[in-house]
Amino acid sequence: MKQNKKIIVILLLAFIWNQIVYTGAKYIALSFHHYDMTLAIDQWIPFCPQSIVIYFGCYVFWIINYYLCAKQDNIDSSIFFTSDILSKAICFIFFILIPTTNIRPDIVGNSFWDEAMRFLYQIDAPYNLFPSIHCLVSWLCWIGLRKRKDIPKTYKTFTLILALLVCLSTLMTRQHVIVDCISGIALAEFSYWFTKKTKIYLVYDKLIKNIKIR
Repeated sequence: MKQNKKIIVILLLAFIWNQIVYTGAKYIALSFHHYDMTLAIDQWIPFCPQSIVIYFGCYVFWIINYYLCAKQDNIDSSIFFTSDILSKAICFIFFILIPTTNIRPDIVGNSFWDEAMRFLYQIDAPYNLFPSIHCLVSWLCWIGLRKRKDIPKTYKTFTLILALLVCLSTLMTRQHVIVDCISGIALAEFSYWFTKKTKIYLVYDKLIKNIKIR
């Protein structure tokens, strides 16, 4: 029972930190000049409203994989969630120093997919794009499981494929551009490597162990 409560605390802390970074940066940089990092190659990628299924569905994917990462050995869990915290902190700096935006297509149809895209654009303004948190989190899900011996190879392969599909969906919904995706993946890899190299996860590990759970 205590272990399950501890996992819930770990996941809640990760969620709260994500919301602080994303929402905080958006409002701080709201009046700043925003840069468009769209490249010519981005125009080659087709706009596909149906990919919104993956774009929204990835939230379930994140919850499952973050749960699996929280459930593993204390040190491995601490490495993963320290990487998550560090990467989001770096995102916050980029969101403030290099605010970004992009030009979204006009949705003129009335199909289910058109309405779904209108809904997405209404609830998620084109800010906080570089690096892409969607790509960052999805790639962290892959990093956190790829060397686990207790996770079936089929699920690890599924995680990799889904992480790549999420990245593709951010492009096909015009939520992000290629630079955003690449930087999100690179930041996930860097944060995980830096966390292990410097052993800063020991600070997080100590903090979590000091939380009293009844």
